[in-house]
Amino acid sequence: MTVAANAETRGFETEVNQLLDLMIHSLYSNKDIFLRELISNASDACDRLRFSAVSDAKLYEEDINLKIKIGYDKDNRTITISDNGIGMSRDEVVDHIGTIAKSGTRSFLDSITGDDKSDAKLIGQFGVGFYSSFIVAEEVTLRTRKAGEATDNGVQWVSKGKGEYDISSIEKPLRGTEVTLRLREGEDEFLNDWKLRSLITAYSDHIDFPVVMDKTIEPEEEGGETLIEEETVNQASALWIRPKSEIKDEEYIEFYKHIAHDFEDPIEWSHNRVEGTTEYSSLLYLPARAPFDLYDRESRNGIKLYVQRVFIMEDTEKLMPRYLRFVRGLIDSSDLPLNVSREMLQGSKVIDNIRNGSVKKILGMLQKIAKNDPQKYQKFWQEFGRVLKEGPAEDFANRDKVGKLLRFATTHSDEEEQNVSLDDYIGRMQEDQEKIYYIAADSHSAAKNSPHLEIFRKKGIEVLLLSDRVDEWLTSHLTEYEGKNLQSVAKGELDLGKDEESEKELEEKTKSSAKLIKRMKTALDDRVADVRVTNRLTDSPACIVINEQDMAMHMQRILKDAGHEMPSTKPILEINPDHPIVKKLSSEKSKKKFTDWSDILFDQALLAEGGQLEDPASFVAKLNSMLVTIAR
Repeated sequence: MTVAANAETRGFETEVNQLLDLMIHSLYSNKDIFLRELISNASDACDRLRFSAVSDAKLYEEDINLKIKIGYDKDNRTITISDNGIGMSRDEVVDHIGTIAKSGTRSFLDSITGDDKSDAKLIGQFGVGFYSSFIVAEEVTLRTRKAGEATDNGVQWVSKGKGEYDISSIEKPLRGTEVTLRLREGEDEFLNDWKLRSLITAYSDHIDFPVVMDKTIEPEEEGGETLIEEETVNQASALWIRPKSEIKDEEYIEFYKHIAHDFEDPIEWSHNRVEGTTEYSSLLYLPARAPFDLYDRESRNGIKLYVQRVFIMEDTEKLMPRYLRFVRGLIDSSDLPLNVSREMLQGSKVIDNIRNGSVKKILGMLQKIAKNDPQKYQKFWQEFGRVLKEGPAEDFANRDKVGKLLRFATTHSDEEEQNVSLDDYIGRMQEDQEKIYYIAADSHSAAKNSPHLEIFRKKGIEVLLLSDRVDEWLTSHLTEYEGKNLQSVAKGELDLGKDEESEKELEEKTKSSAKLIKRMKTALDDRVADVRVTNRLTDSPACIVINEQDMAMHMQRILKDAGHEMPSTKPILEINPDHPIVKKLSSEKSKKKFTDWSDILFDQALLAEGGQLEDPASFVAKLNSMLVTIAR
């Protein structure tokens, strides 16, 4: 097929058109970002070639000096960013540049707030940084050839960002990619050597490849020849192998923004060189804000693995457990082979040592922040707390350390903000209190208004208010902390310590209510496992209690709605014999009315527990009938 016959014009998808329109018209005040993003893409391309060439050195094509070059042409009003990295095939250009038919595009558009400064910060994170070119360019031309391909397998992609692009085959002697931006009117500031150099120094000093620009050397003597040679603008050395004493905070921050594709400063970072049995360097960061794909279990963003400064892979779970998937950074090992694969990492003692050391660093960093700057830690918790709650289930060895970092809402303030640690709770426990009590519900409001809390409020006992979906998972694995068992106030028998007077009172009420309990058991036989007198309630007539080993009712409902089969279990109905409704029920002679009243009490208790009624219409009819009777 000839080159000419291989040319075609294609249209962008709807989302891409929206994205281009946003880049051109809405993010203008942050236009410097285009250079950062294009240099970052070029750096990634060089990284990928260096890794691929480990197993196939021919990919270097006798050009082993990887670099990124920035040039400009005042007369034609263009800027060109080129690299001699891995390059792209025609299909890859269509997939990654032409359509970007990835979830990130839609998610990015859904996340737009209208605040151009805030929106600009999202660009790199969502993987759409290439399109920031259209903030300053009226036309973008991309020329590329994949390493190892024939020179006539080059590809040219051209677009003005207005609904379509042209793609064709070209002859391209040099491998890699070059992106040429023809600037819009009024963007002449970028056609300036000093401007481009200052942006490279500010944003790309840390990149582990030379970022070069041409430098004109005037002759020392009249009549001499003017020379043009390439000059490296950035430091071009791996930041993580430099001594910490030589690295400024600003450099750490810019490096984070490069590897995390984030425009916000990190909360904190940890830079370490480990020597001994296992040798490696690590540079780990805590982001300030949760990424859009934090709860996507298939997300590939995370920790980058390097071997002797060669990029190998990203986001291997072998390097960081899933509950710490918000951590960004890199690990560079001296003990792994350059051709290491994901399969080879399985069961590797080197990886196990690196992982254990890295987890220890992150948890230690979080504990230090929590101790020294509670306000900063609270900001972290608001972003990543629900993910950290997965820790006790995933990481038994560090369960206690993770437990110390957890924060909860409690009845101490009844506020929704989760700012109480388990140590705070224990410090306020009553003298004879032996357990940490909690209530789980599908919302904070449902938790704090649960009838199960009535006796605890009366006695002044603090209760954790749990309303995150992960909380049921958490409490099934974090069953004790500092020798104190965690106990749901809605499960099993309630034991509030030794109180002979209360026990005697409960025993007497149980005896005096024996006939009522027997009648209710008969009336509710197919709905409950048992009916008994409660010591939990002071104001409500009844409540639902489940067995210790059973899942909370709101979680059963969530799983059932998600299509999971749930075992059929009957709850226990506990009644308050001092309540007027229960007293009325006790004296009811009519069997039908007694059964209806019993059904109503059970359904009310079920609703208060976050359950769903199997027959809501029947409940309403019975309730209306009773209200009419009372009204008469």
